[in-house]
Amino acid sequence: MLRYPNIDPAVFRIGDFAVHWYGLMYLIGFVAAWWLGRLRARRPGTGWREEEIADLLFYGALGVILGGRIGYILFYNFALFLEDPLVLLRIWQGGMSFHGGLLGVLIAMWLYGHKTGRSFFQVTDFIAPLVPIGLGAGRIGNFINGELWGRPTDLPWGMVFPFVDQQPRHPSMLYEALLEGLVLFLLLWFYSAKPRPTMAVSGLFLCGYGVFRFAVEFVREPDAHIGYLAGGWLTMGHLLSAPMILAGVLLMVAAQARAEKAADSQGSERS
Repeated sequence: MLRYPNIDPAVFRIGDFAVHWYGLMYLIGFVAAWWLGRLRARRPGTGWREEEIADLLFYGALGVILGGRIGYILFYNFALFLEDPLVLLRIWQGGMSFHGGLLGVLIAMWLYGHKTGRSFFQVTDFIAPLVPIGLGAGRIGNFINGELWGRPTDLPWGMVFPFVDQQPRHPSMLYEALLEGLVLFLLLWFYSAKPRPTMAVSGLFLCGYGVFRFAVEFVREPDAHIGYLAGGWLTMGHLLSAPMILAGVLLMVAAQARAEKAADSQGSERS
């Protein structure tokens, strides 16, 4: 059995000013995406220039922050927003929705593609492998903040969160850091290392994240003010992740079908 280490959520404080680990994790995610994006842009035939990455990430950062916070309020805590609208601005206290952030990023990528003359999926295929490191860092931020703990367990790595109770629980935020962060990054990075049909990398991202998140939801404690949905086991995370899995599979199937059709057309022209 492990015990939660009770980490101060602030990296340091100077008077009333404090730099929080949660915010630092976002910075780590954006810096990692910038560095990885420049590496991807150097690959032959990408059609991207290293100089474009900073502009691309500026759009992405706006999408993540605005979409993530607004999504959290709409999906998980709208009643609190009605009581205190300024809670929308208190990002350092935690409370960011991945699914809201995803919608924000998709809108931002559409705007960026329109600006640069690229299709929506050309942009999302390029940026998808850059995202998981930030997701993993964000989950570490959740762990430091002492939020999103798991359900009780008797497994040897069960962790006691003393601010919850004395039961060993799944450290579900660490599961997500591993799966949504490291594993998803490796999956996307190596898959995208070779030329893939348009939409395929985006589809793998949606499918991979959806599956990992759906699985972890079985051991993650649901938000207290929402609880379980239909059937006594379904959570809001399940409800939001299932469409991602379906959309990801459909995109990958459509990408492969389009690639095969294009190959057949080229073969017919040569013959």
